[in-house]
Amino acid sequence: MDGHGGAAPAWLLALEQSGIGEAMRQSLWLYPAANILHVLAAGVVIGAILAFDLRLLGLGSRVPVAPLAGLLPPLAACGIAVALPTGFLMFTADARAVAENPVFPYKLGLIALGLVNVAILHAGALRGIAGWGAGVPAAARVAAAVSLLAWTGTATAGRLIAYF
Repeated sequence: MDGHGGAAPAWLLALEQSGIGEAMRQSLWLYPAANILHVLAAGVVIGAILAFDLRLLGLGSRVPVAPLAGLLPPLAACGIAVALPTGFLMFTADARAVAENPVFPYKLGLIALGLVNVAILHAGALRGIAGWGAGVPAAARVAAAVSLLAWTGTATAGRLIAYF
């Protein structure tokens, strides 16, 4: 039974009872290590995205966008490549409770929004970055605003999971 009186889906129980879930709960260091890596990776993601999005929105307009586009999005991608698996590892330790947390679906939705948004930005506006000149196209500015909301919302929701 879950904390709300209904039966939790069997796959959540299976995930918790898997070798990974058991190891995450029983190891003295595994969960804390995953948590620390997750937080550090999230910091890399948020830092890189914040800097790039603020530049797209006009802050630091003396700094050319193209070199930043070669550095910051790949850095954010590296952070995501660490944050997603470490987040999954932590999820396995207490999958039923986390899945039932009212904030968790928002976190997942915001991650999905952020990933779709970045895919659209890279498939669209950023493809023509060489021709931007001194300005930033409106589509890139809108994507930057959506990105800021999605990723800061993701971090906020992730932190709020502990309180609900």
